[in-house]
Amino acid sequence: MIRNAPKVADALANPHNNFGLLRVVMAVAVVVSHAFSVTDGRVEQEPWFQTTGFTLGEHAVNGFFAISGFLVTMSFVKRGWRDYALARLLRIAPGLIAATLVVALLIGGAMTTLDKGAYYSDFRLWRFISGTLTSFKSAAALPGVFEGNPLQFPMGTVWTLKYEALCYLGVLLAGLAGLLAKPRLALAALAALTLAVVVREVAMPDGPKGSETALRLPLIFLTGGVIYLYRDRVRLSLPLLALVIIALVPLSYTPLYKAALYLATAWGVLVLALSPALTRRSVEPPADLSYGVYLYGWPVQQALHALFPALTAVALLWPSLAVTVAVAALSWYLIEKPALGLKRRWMRGS
Repeated sequence: MIRNAPKVADALANPHNNFGLLRVVMAVAVVVSHAFSVTDGRVEQEPWFQTTGFTLGEHAVNGFFAISGFLVTMSFVKRGWRDYALARLLRIAPGLIAATLVVALLIGGAMTTLDKGAYYSDFRLWRFISGTLTSFKSAAALPGVFEGNPLQFPMGTVWTLKYEALCYLGVLLAGLAGLLAKPRLALAALAALTLAVVVREVAMPDGPKGSETALRLPLIFLTGGVIYLYRDRVRLSLPLLALVIIALVPLSYTPLYKAALYLATAWGVLVLALSPALTRRSVEPPADLSYGVYLYGWPVQQALHALFPALTAVALLWPSLAVTVAVAALSWYLIEKPALGLKRRWMRGS
């Protein structure tokens, strides 16, 4: 089962993969998950939360961080620090800046209960824009916007970009220090972070969600990076992945569950992305809408819930997905794709 499974390095030689498809699927999963919390402010009734301890959206974010850790580590190793830093900046910043301005100036301006002049002159509007772009605040509200919604903040997903940016910085510093050329040190860091997750579950299983997240996302990101560094050894086995998922069931009653879930998620997502059995006929999506769907899904759902508060989570989901995909397409073709083209031109000229 394991000995005959392809290695990650062999799979990377294959011109096809499922990274683009998985990113889109996971972004849509975040929108599906948020349909519950947008309508009543709670996640407890979401089936994935009830069965796994995490919402579908949290599982999707975990998958994003696994793919990101793998790909950005590969990016640094192959490109060096200058191209790496430029690629990260141009992939994240243009879409985020555009989304923040669209939400704050267009959606907020259209839906505020304040007089338009009062809205655009309100210091809270400009504090929202600066806070979102500089510290990735996602719990800030806009003046007079979504005041009747259970959750009033209009950009509820940008908080993960803070962890993403910190992980990017970690890869940059590790690469500059030569640590990426020493996989054993990365593996030791992974073991230490895994132990920290277990110790937290033993010492304070009902501790604050923030401390759990601060361990969860870096651990999954680092696992993706370590898998790339050990690409000549790590294998991709679908039968083993099935067994690992089954093994998580008894572990769910122990302090080992969350650490095991995070590690299994990171490896499992990469199995789905790279396994030759799944990529023989894979087709890259014509447009990478994942980032746009992730950024705009929440504000679109908030706006629709404010306009049609009687809609249930399921009823809200379908129109919100349709509008989100349309806006994400505009973001891709007008903002993100041109920025990536600029990146390629700058890299060729360097």
